[in-house]
Amino acid sequence: MASVALTHDNFEQVVTGDRMVIIDFWASWCAPCNVFAPIFEEASERHADVVFAKVNTEEEQELAAIFNIRSIPTLMVFRGKEILFAEAGALPPAALEELLTKAKEFDLTEVRRETAEQGSTPA
Repeated sequence: MASVALTHDNFEQVVTGDRMVIIDFWASWCAPCNVFAPIFEEASERHADVVFAKVNTEEEQELAAIFNIRSIPTLMVFRGKEILFAEAGALPPAALEELLTKAKEFDLTEVRRETAEQGSTPA
């Protein structure tokens, strides 16, 4: 599966679906981004159950600003509208595989319970 170009216009639709989404914030002038790109694309072929999305930070500056992207490449993993991972830096193939495996296994029930408890706690 090829990656999806993520924009401000399609962000909500892509990220709020039922599938896990991994986002690569990148720019064409960024050498580490260009090294990481084929690793990201190869992983997308192995994980058809995950949406692989790319945000070109030069073209989507507003979207990059919303997520406070200060360094690229930056990877973010969303599952069930929750951000499970957000970190700058290119990952080698094995580390990306490990990240995807852990994100798939992560139990969102506990996170949602804690979030609900924090939201109901008086200030």
